[in-house]
Amino acid sequence: MAHTKNLKPADAHRRHIHPRLTAAAAAVLALTALPAAAQGTSSGGTLPAVQVQESAEGGDYKADKVSSPKFTQPLVDTPQTITVIKKEILQEQGARTLLEALRNTPGITMTLGEGGNSNTKDNIFMRGFDSSGSVYIDGVRDLGNFPRDMYNIEQVEIIKGPSGSEFGRGAPSGTINLATKVPRLENFVSGSGSLGTADQKRGTIDVNRILGETSAIRFNAMVQDGGVPGRDYVRNKGVSFAPSLALGLNTPTRTFLSYEHVEQDNRPDGGVTTLGLPNYTTIAGQARASRENYYGSLSDFEKVDGDVLTARIEHDLAAGTTLRNTTRVARVRHDLMLFAPGAATAGNPITVSRSRQTKWQENELFTNQTNLTTTFKTGAYEHTLSTGVELIQERQHNRAYSTVAGIPAANAYSPDPSQLTTAYTTLGFSGVQDRDRVTTLGLYAFDTLKLNDQWLLNGGLRLDKYKVVNKDIAANGAVTEITDSDSIVSWKLGAVYKPAANGSIYGSFSTSQQPPGGSNFSLNATATNINNPNLDPQKATNLEFGTKWDLLDNRLAVTGAIYRSENKNEIAATGTLPGEVIQLGKKTVNGIELGLVGEITKAWSVSAGIAKMNTKLAQSNTAAQGATLQWSPDLSFTSWTTYRLGHGITLGGGARYMSSVARQTTNTPAANMPEMPSYWVFDAMASYEVSKNVSLQLNVYNLADKFYLATINNNGNRYTPGAPRSALVTANFKF
Repeated sequence: MAHTKNLKPADAHRRHIHPRLTAAAAAVLALTALPAAAQGTSSGGTLPAVQVQESAEGGDYKADKVSSPKFTQPLVDTPQTITVIKKEILQEQGARTLLEALRNTPGITMTLGEGGNSNTKDNIFMRGFDSSGSVYIDGVRDLGNFPRDMYNIEQVEIIKGPSGSEFGRGAPSGTINLATKVPRLENFVSGSGSLGTADQKRGTIDVNRILGETSAIRFNAMVQDGGVPGRDYVRNKGVSFAPSLALGLNTPTRTFLSYEHVEQDNRPDGGVTTLGLPNYTTIAGQARASRENYYGSLSDFEKVDGDVLTARIEHDLAAGTTLRNTTRVARVRHDLMLFAPGAATAGNPITVSRSRQTKWQENELFTNQTNLTTTFKTGAYEHTLSTGVELIQERQHNRAYSTVAGIPAANAYSPDPSQLTTAYTTLGFSGVQDRDRVTTLGLYAFDTLKLNDQWLLNGGLRLDKYKVVNKDIAANGAVTEITDSDSIVSWKLGAVYKPAANGSIYGSFSTSQQPPGGSNFSLNATATNINNPNLDPQKATNLEFGTKWDLLDNRLAVTGAIYRSENKNEIAATGTLPGEVIQLGKKTVNGIELGLVGEITKAWSVSAGIAKMNTKLAQSNTAAQGATLQWSPDLSFTSWTTYRLGHGITLGGGARYMSSVARQTTNTPAANMPEMPSYWVFDAMASYEVSKNVSLQLNVYNLADKFYLATINNNGNRYTPGAPRSALVTANFKF
């Protein structure tokens, strides 16, 4: 059984977060105590009737549109695969992080990665490509890479296929946008308190208050502390809060002001040795090490400290014409040290090496985005135009910790955290730094042309002018600076045929580009490095045909699509002439994806998806040409369903399947752990309405107690185990 005691040592890297929690609690009390008299109008009038927030226990799973004004049509008329995961599903599943939320869409895998930059971040592979740098919040690129919490999220929008015309530089696979909660003209208080296996404790609150006829304030907060089921010593601890203010609701001019503070103080997970797994061949025939084993020290830490301030103003210039401006200033710091197991060595006992992995990274963001959406006619044709300009500056500062030698190996079957004394856990900066900056000016326009009731044409074009500055500082203070500036153009074109008002058949083509250094700020002076500024951007395309239908009085959405994605210019190599560098390399992904989401009956809700992919390294200068792409499952399936039995009782459950996933893109599989084995996982949920204000919910995860690998690192020496059978009990309330 996993240890549940908090064995946190006293050290300089542990932050006390209780004062932050106290301030958040005080704000909640102040909001809930707003007197009813304050809700009257200045003229002595009364407000419209207050509505209580109601989320049906079956959950309203189906979304009709996404939050971005760049997508002007309902989802059923948008010629692209888009999955929307609403907060109702997340609540029923007890999903707390982005990675847990993304289990509700197929074709996505998670990786463990290497080094401090990737051990604890949201490592997301989608449709064959790394999408970790393509996460957005309310249409603005997110900062850094760390575990993201869902407490303040209204819905998660997964836009599949290149999205360069909407978001600029990005992954060939698409983007993930998190739409946050905003104030409404309602009075309600809702929240939850959870207790679970491995001493998990978590509380959330969501308070909305009307301040006047057209204004409201909202406050969301989360606090958690506890272990991780099936893992010794690993702990997640944090507090976050997000106040927001809305002015001018239901008027032509609306203003939204929001702030979010995020603080985490975790003991991270370096993973478990793969020794003893069926495909581990370095030392064959050994028993599997316990999935609970912890190979780190009790001084391991992960600290996240972030602040995001956003102002959005919307003004209706005329009927059907709205001007929007969004300004965001943000900063997040991610500080990390963990010890991770490495290769095994035969002996008595068998041991595994350990590496110390560290990270100190601070990201800053400033952006100002202006969008104009309007509807007009040219002759008999109706246009819906969305156009805008975006100014974005992203800064990243990395500081390297000093390395340490002589780290003692761990007993593979009985690791001892106390072996890693202060001689190995004391940190100091080496003096090596890098300061990077990306400045982007983006111009875009999208138009949906309605030819008649059956035909729509959709097109978009975006121009990004960017400059990247990469400044490396050596330990002796010497500075090396590399810069790159250029322009990239991305576009998309789609056609929609509507055989009926509730359905569509479509075809689309979209593109995106990733310039050198665009995904990780890192330029490189080596001529054959893909991040050399003299090279061309990587270029992605996606051809897709599909159909979408809203059935059963528009309660149930059914979708299907086939697609082919390509990414070119991935490799730089020396040419035949002196000093010549050529670019080549092409990856292809052919796939089919089917989806189902919504209500089959008023009592029965469902969300399900299945994806079949055929991936290939189509062109390369290595022996890997023709190989399947790493981290890309041939088949994946996800489902979640609930049924309201009556008398306040709801039952639900889900199943997830992942076929085997190759660890490397190669035609000669590695000797150790060439792939993650396939697996099925089943979850269940039951809830009971104690009253109209309180319900109790039980979630049981991994019902069959299946042992499976949730993630594995690039060299196959360690993995993160999927959680064993575990439970979470939650009390939900709403007033």
